[in-house]
Formats: sequence, structure tokens, C-alpha cells
Amino acid sequence: MERKKASDFAPGLLKEFDLYVHGMISRREFLNRSARFAAGGVTAAALLESLQPNFAWANQVPADDSRIQAAYTEYPSPKGNGTMKGYLVQPANASGKLPAVVVIHENRGLNPYIEDVARRLALEGYLAFAPDALAVVGGYPGDEDKAREMFAKLDPGKRTEDMVAAAEFIKAHPDSNGKLGAIGFCYGGGVVGILAVRMPDLAAGVPFYGAQPAAQEVPAIKAPLQIHYAGNDERINAGWPAFEKALQENGKTYEVHMYADTHHGFHNDTTPRYDESAAKLAWQRSLAFFAKHLGT
Repeated sequence: MERKKASDFAPGLLKEFDLYVHGMISRREFLNRSARFAAGGVTAAALLESLQPNFAWANQVPADDSRIQAAYTEYPSPKGNGTMKGYLVQPANASGKLPAVVVIHENRGLNPYIEDVARRLALEGYLAFAPDALAVVGGYPGDEDKAREMFAKLDPGKRTEDMVAAAEFIKAHPDSNGKLGAIGFCYGGGVVGILAVRMPDLAAGVPFYGAQPAAQEVPAIKAPLQIHYAGNDERINAGWPAFEKALQENGKTYEVHMYADTHHGFHNDTTPRYDESAAKLAWQRSLAFFAKHLGT
């Protein structure tokens, strides 16, 4: 399958797709609205298919890479859905305890892209744990549309508690040295903000294009934040001015990076919205931020 870029699609189509993948319009509505972008024998359904992920592109670190140890493991979430499950990865040659990083997925559960992100972190010397919010309903189903539908039906409050419990689980893991970082994308970026508000012992938070905490919650934040936004992500970026004002007024430690001419999801290397230069730069910055605040 040929890899397409965001520039291959009309900006209006990408906006409609963003609404669709975040549950703001139905599949039928997307197809109806995107029909005006169909031309040259290409149907709206074909456009949707071309925007869907190809997970082979995200396989930067193979699951059986000898440099890592990876396994699915259960963890307790007494305030959420009870017993949950996630993907635990660490360097194979680790000696001693490691700083931990919880990796929070987008709004469709623990898919291969997020698993690969966890493996990338393990190669950098971290104990990485990626929980699956869909574990309570059988886990990520292998189909992105179905995964989004399942995700939307979860109890939001319990879903949040499951993610908080995952962070607490990996921080207290026997192989963790107690230093905890959090990184998340889309929905997961919003969860990083929640963790920063709820966990005074969070050592570093790296949200990618996530919904921001409310201004009144900002005083509770103790962790330094490194925030990544896509330049063309009007929906998420609309919340940034108020959040930045609250961060400044409360003397919080943060840095923000806005990547011009990129779209929501630019780090996800399985879809056309992926922007290679921005994604690589953001990843380098994230690793440097974790190294500064967590060590390796």
C-alpha cells in the first residue's frame, strides 16, 4: 500500500476525518460530507479507506526484538473496571531498577502503533507500560472503527480511573525505581493532563495534542510538562490560551511546541496525517525531556 501524506488530501477532508475519528459525526455523515472531495472515479468510501492506518508502517521495533522483553500483564483498578490489562516492555539487558513511563493510547485502545511506542521507550532504557482501556470489553479488536465504537461506550469515569491505576501500577512495579513519566496521544494526551493534576509525584508529563485540564485544576500540577500541538489542529488548540494563562499565573514549569502545517495525529506513523520531520523532532524532544527529569 502506497504511503500517502496529509498534503495529498484536501484540508476540508482532513477536518471531516478528524470529526469522524473523534465520534463527532457518524460514518454515514462523513461519507456524505466527503463526497464533494471525491473526483476522478475515487469514491468517498475510497477516500476513507485511504485515510485508515497501515500498522506495518509503525513497526519500528519488532515485537520479538531481542533487545527488549515484552509481555501483556494484568493490573488492578479497584476504582475503575476491576482487573485491567496492558503491555509491559523493558530493555532485555537491564540491570537494576528503571525509571517508568506510562504510555496512553488514542481513543481506540492499545493498537500496534502504541505498542511500538512502548517498545521504542524500552530501547531508551525505560520500563514502559501501555494500558488498554478496552481490556474490560475484550481488548483492542484489530479494527479501528470498531475500536472507536467500543471506546465510546465505556464509562468515562471508570475509564479515567483505569488509566490512573495503570500509572500507579507501573510506578510501584518491582522493576521501577519510583520515577514516573507519562506520555499520551490524543485521548492519551488529555489523560497525561489528568495524571499531572491527580498525581503530585508524577516526574514528567508529555501530552501530544490532548485536551487540556481546566484552569481551576492547574494549581494541583507539580510535574514539568512538555506539550506538543499540531499547527492545524483547531479543535484542540482552541483550549491552549486558557491553559497557558493558568500555567503562567500559577508558576508552573512547562514548554510548548507547535508544529506548523501539521495535523492532529502527526506522530502516528500509520496514517497519512503522519508528518515525519515533526514526529521525529517531537520524539527527540520527548526523550531529552524524560532523560532530564527521569534519567535512564
